[in-house]
Amino acid sequence: MLLVVLENDRGSMDEAAREALTFGRGLAAQMGMPLHGALIGADDAEMVSEAGAYGAEAVYTVAHEVLADFGPEAWGEAAAELVRRLGPGAVLAGGSERGNEVMAQAAARLDLPLVANCIGVQPDEGAGEWTMTRQQWGGSLLEDAKLVSELPMMTTGLHAVAAKPSESAVEPVAEAVEVDLDQSLARTMVKDRVVLEAGVTLSTAPVVIGGGRGVGSAEAFAPLEELAAMLGGRVGCSRAVTNNGWRPHSDQVGQTGTRITPEIYIASGISGAIQHWVGAKASKHILAINIDPEANMVVKADWAVIADLHEVIPAITEEIKRRRA
Repeated sequence: MLLVVLENDRGSMDEAAREALTFGRGLAAQMGMPLHGALIGADDAEMVSEAGAYGAEAVYTVAHEVLADFGPEAWGEAAAELVRRLGPGAVLAGGSERGNEVMAQAAARLDLPLVANCIGVQPDEGAGEWTMTRQQWGGSLLEDAKLVSELPMMTTGLHAVAAKPSESAVEPVAEAVEVDLDQSLARTMVKDRVVLEAGVTLSTAPVVIGGGRGVGSAEAFAPLEELAAMLGGRVGCSRAVTNNGWRPHSDQVGQTGTRITPEIYIASGISGAIQHWVGAKASKHILAINIDPEANMVVKADWAVIADLHEVIPAITEEIKRRRA
């Protein structure tokens, strides 16, 4: 079997888990083996059914008092124990921060190598070799590598594949697995959560209005805020903006900021350095507003308006008001 470790949080499956199941479905078909899932710290019928909708034929649930909330050591040991008992042909997880951390813990405990952020895998099981293509530098570089291992441990590149339910979904077989975990593994565990903001966040917003150096000042972001509020979105920014102190780092889109996946990203006054592009490229559509027709963001965008953002953004806002009226 190909075993997918399913990232989840307090009764909800993460999008990275759906992406991993989608990626794993194709890989499992290549390898001629069934796709199974593992829910650590959860025994939820709805999540089991959801895993089935994405192709899992069986789901193993692992519950324990030290798995009451996320902890990389405990989750890593639980994943390693599942591998020891089930003997899968390959193990996969989504390439989120949690997914990579849990798989690194599990691989270390199993004394196996881990290949992270894969976007392509070609198995040669007879030779015990695996050819991998994986993302480096946030996706700005693709690396081809060969893995020689008795058991490949992998994570997918985050947002490298769009999550898509299986066309032949079935209700999976659910099996509870008991594991013996030492209490010391709870030393790294989520103990409390503080809500910093309510409502739509930058990473989940369906619309993001981005501003770069071309906005000109902190005060000049007001029209971007107005437009974002009208569209139910959020305002993001480039690193140059945070460096100038115009916006907090939490608003930064990029490799060292937030990676966004909106329906549309309106990038205004942003040149589009590779680090920013890494954070924005998973947007379904990109509209660039810039006075420079050769700017990287303009060249890569789906649509571009070559004009002053201080004229275009208010014009968009006024047109939306007119149509809604």
